[in-house]
Amino acid sequence: GCNPLAETGRSKLQNQRAVLNQQILRAVRMRAGAENLLRATTNNKVREQVLLELSFVNSDLQILKEELEGLNISVEVYQNAEETFSIPLVPLGLKETKDVDFTLPLKDFILEHYSQDSSEYEDEIADLMDLRQACRTPSRDEAGIEMLISYFLQLGYVENRFFPPTRHIGVLFTWYDSFTGVPVCQQNLLLEKASVLFNIGALYTQIGTRCNRQTQAGLENAVDAFQKAAGVLSYLKETFTHTPSYDMSPAMLNVLVKMMLAQARECVFEQIGLSGIRNEFFTLVKMTQEVAKVGEVYTLVNTAMNQEPVKENIPYSWSKLAQIKSDHYKALAHYFIATILCDHELQAGDDEDQQEKALSQLYDYVPEGLMVLAVLKDKVQRKQLGKAHLRKAIVYHEEALRVCGLCKKLRNIEVLQEVLTAAHKRSLLKYAQQETEDDFLSLIQAPDILPKTEHKIETIAPQFSKVKVKDFFHKLGPLTVFSAKQRWTAPRTICLHHEAGELGFSLKGGSPVQVYCLDPVCSAASAGLKEGDYIVSVGGMDCKWLGVNEVLEKLRSVGKQPIELEVISCQDTAASLHSKSATYSMGMQKTYSLICLAMDEDKIDQNKKSPLKLPFLSWGTKNRQKAASTLCLPSAVAGSSQTKKKLSPFTLLNTESSLY
Repeated sequence: GCNPLAETGRSKLQNQRAVLNQQILRAVRMRAGAENLLRATTNNKVREQVLLELSFVNSDLQILKEELEGLNISVEVYQNAEETFSIPLVPLGLKETKDVDFTLPLKDFILEHYSQDSSEYEDEIADLMDLRQACRTPSRDEAGIEMLISYFLQLGYVENRFFPPTRHIGVLFTWYDSFTGVPVCQQNLLLEKASVLFNIGALYTQIGTRCNRQTQAGLENAVDAFQKAAGVLSYLKETFTHTPSYDMSPAMLNVLVKMMLAQARECVFEQIGLSGIRNEFFTLVKMTQEVAKVGEVYTLVNTAMNQEPVKENIPYSWSKLAQIKSDHYKALAHYFIATILCDHELQAGDDEDQQEKALSQLYDYVPEGLMVLAVLKDKVQRKQLGKAHLRKAIVYHEEALRVCGLCKKLRNIEVLQEVLTAAHKRSLLKYAQQETEDDFLSLIQAPDILPKTEHKIETIAPQFSKVKVKDFFHKLGPLTVFSAKQRWTAPRTICLHHEAGELGFSLKGGSPVQVYCLDPVCSAASAGLKEGDYIVSVGGMDCKWLGVNEVLEKLRSVGKQPIELEVISCQDTAASLHSKSATYSMGMQKTYSLICLAMDEDKIDQNKKSPLKLPFLSWGTKNRQKAASTLCLPSAVAGSSQTKKKLSPFTLLNTESSLY
């Protein structure tokens, strides 16, 4: 990862985001305490004081939210350093997280579940923690993407190795919402994996905005990056369907995917016009349709951003920027078609049929009393329709400038103001060049332009298989057998004696090998070997990853001398699962709700024997001290009907596996 202390513009923004997250955390805690006191007290004087305090806290939260929105619209930092005259693209900021100490929980689990010396795995645990720490500050290039993907894949191994479905091992993951700053805490890896995926998509957007949009290669890379970002966010939406964080809710991810594809479409248009737009009939027809397509997709993005519940959490400036781009590119479409009509009169050598067909494709309808071929041939009608398009272009330009001026964040982006002003002046100049004496006689309204494109823009699914990752805890054995879901006995030592060159049993399977066809009267059976046992060690040599032939070779190599085997026996993996798992909002408004995991364990009949469950808050001293400073500690609430009424919109039901 990058140096977390490096004073780059991007790192400064991320540091400011982390500070704001902590300030929001404190304010939300104060509001939670004030609301609890308000519900508990009956003293009118105390209630008045609490209501006054709540008004101050809510105002403070609103200010902090606006500051966080300011970070989300600080697009200049992420743009290419070269001088550009293009409308800025919007990147996503990386989600922030708290430090996690895996040491005690994983070492305890290795000792308890795998019956191995946990001190032998200290380096592997340290590697996992180092990789997680590096993923908090990834470099803004393909190496950073590869590192995040490698950690995401490594989490798959860790989840299967150390996170059983029957209980929690005491690791608490905390991630902050990138739009509201509200922390979300969970004790399973699903939140961790979803947040890493979000950061992969966010990093792709930052790579896309960093590309040099003045070169063909830079624009191609930008299009590719935004398509990949959309692919990752779409994969996140489809795979983790009940994320308890608003920035990863299906509705929000749907909007973000549309925004990334719209920015890819914008880069495609810039790519087409990079070498210059020739003032030629068919070239301008093509550019008109392409730019109209850009305006259309931004209209859809703006509409999606103003729908509930996304409207409450999406940055206001993002919505206004989408509206500005929609108006700006629609204005360009009308300017191009006006140029076609005003500058290109039908000449004797021109193909009338081809021009009529091309112009007809731009309109869904033509104004009453006009025919396309007649417009091409009649100079007066061409001028009138061209000026109608110019008037509509000017209206769109003025609306874009008006919206930009009303938004404080966008008003401060100089290059955006320059691009909009230059386009507006160009349309005004074009209109001024036309004859004006017939303006009051012309009642023609410019029709809408049909968008069309020859360039397909779609999501690119993440290619996780291209990143090769080795399981840090490879020494524990094959994952199909040695996982958190499987349960087995502690290793038993069997002293094996050869009997007339025979072992008294056969071996089968891959790695590790399994005992079968055991002779019940052989010495191995007498020593405690059982049918179905797995052989994990031969003569003190680990053989979890060895096949049948390799294990047999080791057994034959000792000749007639006795040899010690270590074997394990599988136990019944059926275990009682927690019957309920939900996300509680603790009675606060959903915008700043504190989301934590609460669990209500079923009552166990005392007469019925059941496996001992670890307490919900059982973790080591270090983790207990860390958890004391987290936003929301898990709590078990039994038989409380009131709490159930306060579930957040992202309440998760049934078993823990249904969280995503």
